[in-house]
Amino acid sequence: MADTRPQPFVTDLQELHRHAREQLAAGARTDTAGGELKIGLTLLNAALATTVVCVRRYTRHALCAAGPGSEAVKAAFGRHAREQQDHALRLAERIQQLGGRPDFNLGGLMSSGDTQDEEGRTLVELLRENLAAERVAIETYRELIPYFAERDPTTGRLLEELLSEEEAHAKALQVLLEP
Repeated sequence: MADTRPQPFVTDLQELHRHAREQLAAGARTDTAGGELKIGLTLLNAALATTVVCVRRYTRHALCAAGPGSEAVKAAFGRHAREQQDHALRLAERIQQLGGRPDFNLGGLMSSGDTQDEEGRTLVELLRENLAAERVAIETYRELIPYFAERDPTTGRLLEELLSEEEAHAKALQVLLEP
């Protein structure tokens, strides 16, 4: 029987996603450009934090994946880690372009479960954890894109590009999970 309890990483992302949704709601009520910019920067920093956590997770999983068929999975995790690193850099650059400061301090986002040793976890478990995290990222970008579409089309386009790449990651992980 599959363990249906949320993994610590997914739980942390769900909390981040909830916080981003609250910020979106606040953004709709803000009537000053400065306030909207501040909210936009907060949302982008939340996306940056999510991406940095993804880099850590994929890197850790690439190093600990073992067993029959693990080479293809390790290669995919390594590739996704590098692509997530690129996402983080692109988000950080955009935050700076908007006059903000990229926040790489993950604070409470990192749970003890995210830093635990992965030894003994199966490839299927690692793939499922990464797929769940990709789905959270996809949902987050889908909610952020409309917020930025009219306020900041450049950021909206960046988020659309990142969404497309996250969808490709999820598809690749799903293919690896298929028997």
